[in-house]
Amino acid sequence: MTTRYQFVLDGELSDRALAAFPDLDALPRRHGRTVLFGAVTDPTAMRGVLARIDNLGLTLLEMRQLPD
Repeated sequence: MTTRYQFVLDGELSDRALAAFPDLDALPRRHGRTVLFGAVTDPTAMRGVLARIDNLGLTLLEMRQLPD
């Protein structure tokens, strides 16, 4: 079952950094934050997203499940 999530990251990510998240969409970057959102298919995919955030040295400010 696919669940939609939103990830709020500290900083305005460059297009190159955003390319690390091809499975997620991004809202316009502003106010020093970047918002990514999209479907996460399973716990393994979630761990993958969180690992990419960590590997890029990004700070996750908020993560939440979106309504269907």
